[in-house]
Amino acid sequence: MSGHMTDRHKVPVGRLKSRPQFLAVRAGESRKGPLFLLEVLARDDPEAQPRVGFTVTKKHGNAVERNRMRRRLKEAVRLSAGFAMKPGHDYVIVARRDLLSAPFDRLTRALEDRIESKPKPKRPTAGSRKA
Repeated sequence: MSGHMTDRHKVPVGRLKSRPQFLAVRAGESRKGPLFLLEVLARDDPEAQPRVGFTVTKKHGNAVERNRMRRRLKEAVRLSAGFAMKPGHDYVIVARRDLLSAPFDRLTRALEDRIESKPKPKRPTAGSRKA
């Protein structure tokens, strides 16, 4: 592993491990996509390392397929998307079925795009406040 790593690879990304951590991120912002749903939560500590968790539900296949999805997501984060993650933020990546068949470069690009995308400002729609 050593020798070919650049400074870019030294960004440590922590892991979310407990159910309460995953549930806390659910209260944050959701960024939907065809391959996965990305949930993002800014923590109170902007200096802390970013943390990531992976969710693959049973409706997306048997254990072998779910493990393959999880491994693809972990590798995509390790190779590229981890560098886009901001300090002090938690990320949960919820896999969708198409993740299995998507080309790996499409997966890494989609992850980077979702992670770097800015939240859209929430504007009230016209007529929604009529009494």
